[in-house]
Amino acid sequence: MTINRLKTFLGAATMISGLLGGAAVANADSLDAIAQVGIDRTAEARSSQAKIDRLADETRDLLSDFKTVMKQVDGLRVYNARLERQIANQERRISDIDQSISDAAVIQRQIPPLVARMLDGLEQFIDLDMPFDLDTRKGNIEAVRANLDRSDVTAAEAFRQILELYSIELQYGRGIEAYSDTIAVDGSDREVDMLRIGRVALVAQTTDGAETRAWNNDSRSWEVLSSGEYSATVRKAVRIAKKQATIELLNMPIAAPEAN
Repeated sequence: MTINRLKTFLGAATMISGLLGGAAVANADSLDAIAQVGIDRTAEARSSQAKIDRLADETRDLLSDFKTVMKQVDGLRVYNARLERQIANQERRISDIDQSISDAAVIQRQIPPLVARMLDGLEQFIDLDMPFDLDTRKGNIEAVRANLDRSDVTAAEAFRQILELYSIELQYGRGIEAYSDTIAVDGSDREVDMLRIGRVALVAQTTDGAETRAWNNDSRSWEVLSSGEYSATVRKAVRIAKKQATIELLNMPIAAPEAN
């Protein structure tokens, strides 16, 4: 009985040992599989992290490129806006130039008749003015009038010339001048020293100083002046005008303006 129990116990122990050995082998295989799974997951995680790092680098590079491009776009917007303003200004200038060309053509057609009217007006003014340097003044008018019919004289040049004549006439009213001339008195011509003081006095004195006359623009005639009062004064004024004597105050026959 005891031997049978021992055999039974030994058989059970052997069976349990076999079962435990099989379980140990099974557990070892499971641990290896679990370890392999961990290794595989680690490799996958490493590969995924590498992809993430690569994508992050690519994203960072793309963002940097995007910022650079946006800066260039902003610069191009500013540049294009400036070009648009410049083009608008140029278009306005072109429009103004076109208008100026159109106006210039009209003005060029109007200048010759304007110059002719200005010459007629200036000639009438000289006829009504004191009779000094008549040959020179009227000769200048005829020269400009002749230029109006010349093909080589532009309208602008003719206009410049008439303005120059007006300037010369303006200067006559601001200076003093003495020169030799011939005047008609009582139906005869007389050689005289002419003295012009602006446009306020025109005096003629014979070369021998015997007779002194002043021009009366109202009566359009030469009036005799008192020899005792004006002869020496006019002679001295002639010398001053010719820069042969120093300037001084003189009593001259100047017509006073009259109230209307």
